[in-house]
Amino acid sequence: MVITSIMRRIPSSLFLAALSLLLFIPSRLAADLIWTPQEGWHVEGGILAGLGGEDGRNALDLMNKARAAEEAGHEGSAMSSYTKVSKKYPNSVFAAEALYRVGSIRQKRHQYYKAFDIYQQMLARYPNSEKFNQVIGEQYRIANQLFEGKRNRIWGIIPSFRNREKALEYFETIVRTAPYSDYAPLSLMNASRGYKNIGESEAAIDALDRMINTYPRNVLTPDAYLKIAQTHASLVDGPAYDQASTKQAITYYEDYMILFPGDAGMVSAEKGLAGMKKVLAQSKVTMADYYFKYRHNYKAAKVFYNEAITVYPDSEIAAQARKKLAVVDAKLEELAAHPAPKAKPIKPQKPKRLWLF
Repeated sequence: MVITSIMRRIPSSLFLAALSLLLFIPSRLAADLIWTPQEGWHVEGGILAGLGGEDGRNALDLMNKARAAEEAGHEGSAMSSYTKVSKKYPNSVFAAEALYRVGSIRQKRHQYYKAFDIYQQMLARYPNSEKFNQVIGEQYRIANQLFEGKRNRIWGIIPSFRNREKALEYFETIVRTAPYSDYAPLSLMNASRGYKNIGESEAAIDALDRMINTYPRNVLTPDAYLKIAQTHASLVDGPAYDQASTKQAITYYEDYMILFPGDAGMVSAEKGLAGMKKVLAQSKVTMADYYFKYRHNYKAAKVFYNEAITVYPDSEIAAQARKKLAVVDAKLEELAAHPAPKAKPIKPQKPKRLWLF
């Protein structure tokens, strides 16, 4: 009742102005956490700037202790204090920063696996952190380093085996965690390259397909079209085999040339398209030859020779198909002029009787 009476006294124009101010002014709900060697950690601005109570003081003391240890090169002690902050005071303004500092130290020590996992914990717990994009960038750098062959170090000392599969896992995690960040398209492109390098062509095609469909206006999309066409082309075994991959490659080469006519990869696309059309046309000729020579099915042979000409009309294969088509037409005219005599119906034989003596 009191609130209602107060609202009645406020002019409507003033009330709407106040409401607009609350809704649209980008005020900071979270404070800025600043560190300086002179003052240590302190909070500036935002609704959460005033931290009081024993928990706030204890969290601040631990953060300052951790940063002092970090600056002095005592990384183990620093990580221990930062970890205490994140566990004991998860709702404090310091918790996200504490996890970030642990991940940063792990990354510096080349403990890539642990660093990535710590960063992921931070992103999951504090998705509204102002360091979100920065952390995604660090995760991308870790994945890229592993992809390039860098070794994770056990305890920050002993190098382990190269693990490019782990890099592919991390690229996919980045795409799921931050699908609309600048690093998601880069991660998909690197993942597709990695899948192809380890012989997982279907996974490479899937990554490129997601790239094309999710980010159609990205600067990397033209390259994705070209790469997916080339990947399909790499699966083609020749004109004597199934041509599904050949047709897919032709489709993506043509889409690339239509959508990105001025792109730098146009020469490569034209060469690739010509190669795929040659394979597909030759497969049609191979089928036609089979029906002509071994089945004497001249109508089927004519269909396939015509399809070969349609696929690649200005090619040498098309010229060969036209010559063979002339032979087929002559055979069909000959059959039409001299049709084969109808076979006489076979009379059913009488069943034999078995005589018993």
